[in-house]
Amino acid sequence: MSTFRALRPVLPILIAAAVMLSLSFGLRQSLGLFMPSLTQDIAVTITDFTFAIAIQNLVWGLCQPFAGMFADRWGYRPVMVGGAVFYAIGMICLANANGTVMVVIGAGICVGIAMACASFAMTMSLTSRLVPASVRSTALGVMSAAGSVGAMFTAPLGQFLEALYDWRVGLFGFTIVALVIIPAAWIAGRVDKEAPLTLSANNSDRLPASAAVAVAFRHAPFLVMAIAYFVCGMQLVFLTTHLPSYLVICGMDPMLGASALGIIGGFNVVGSLFFGWAGGRWSKQVLLGIIYVSRSFVLAAYFILPPTPTTTILFAAVMGFLWLGVSPLVAGSVVEMFGLRWQAMIQGLAFFSHQIGSFFGAFGGGWLFDLLGSYDLALQIGVGLGLFAGMAQIIFALYRPPEQPMPA
Repeated sequence: MSTFRALRPVLPILIAAAVMLSLSFGLRQSLGLFMPSLTQDIAVTITDFTFAIAIQNLVWGLCQPFAGMFADRWGYRPVMVGGAVFYAIGMICLANANGTVMVVIGAGICVGIAMACASFAMTMSLTSRLVPASVRSTALGVMSAAGSVGAMFTAPLGQFLEALYDWRVGLFGFTIVALVIIPAAWIAGRVDKEAPLTLSANNSDRLPASAAVAVAFRHAPFLVMAIAYFVCGMQLVFLTTHLPSYLVICGMDPMLGASALGIIGGFNVVGSLFFGWAGGRWSKQVLLGIIYVSRSFVLAAYFILPPTPTTTILFAAVMGFLWLGVSPLVAGSVVEMFGLRWQAMIQGLAFFSHQIGSFFGAFGGGWLFDLLGSYDLALQIGVGLGLFAGMAQIIFALYRPPEQPMPA
């Protein structure tokens, strides 16, 4: 009860941040639904579309450390509102696309910038600043869960509008949703006026940005976590980009792809809450490794068997539970390792590795499909790397527990 009373003044900020995250991530996660219709209508190949998604992930990753640094130094509101504006511009460009260039500008560059400025790193960082350390991991899990609520709304909306009209109308609907992110980002920007509850008083708060980056790159537990994060991005973006197309190729109802993404979003709420809670009790690094290994086994089991509506729904439920549970664990680990002062920037550095993996998951999956006519090799690579990364993360955490050179 005392914790709730302490959080009551900042609840509007946290709720607005959750809305911003939910809508921004939900829209992005649902873009793959339009790939079959868009590629047929404007003569853009699957490789071209997935290249745009791959560019999005690279732009997101490249911009994330800088967006975090600007927010840490000059304030969250201008960064997040600017990102929301870029999101709306990106949806407008994509809805009016007549070729590869506009697809890359809209879905790639604009959405990539928007996600860096108005998505996970921003919301996780501001949440860490506003909540007490005793409940931080759980609060990060709640915020991560919000990242999937949007997909439960945007995926069915996009599929419904596309089926009733066409893919352009579906994307104009997404544009309206993107405009809602702007006021949410403005309200969440009130974090700039709040003093952090648990800002550390040690040397971490006095380091300049360049020194904080140097410390991060010399910190072995951080490097292992960041490298394993590469595989996380590769697996997740491969699925969000290619699962709807894979199901259509296998003769499934196109609505099944939207349903699967919605189910992933729903079960991710449960998974994020669980792993946020678990991260406050057990090793965050070991839990990360368990997630990566478990995902790989689930991927292998699903794609070995011919897909059916039943197996697809079961797969989506289990994968959803494992989906974004990594977010509170990574965010919490960064705070434990380096404190709060440069959290958004350092988390952005780890996220850049994630986004390089996302690039290969999106573009590499499409390129291999166009080359070989199937997703088999892409899946084998994803499963193999996931098992390796997960085991490496677990072994390193067990035999070399993370140091805490700059505790929060």
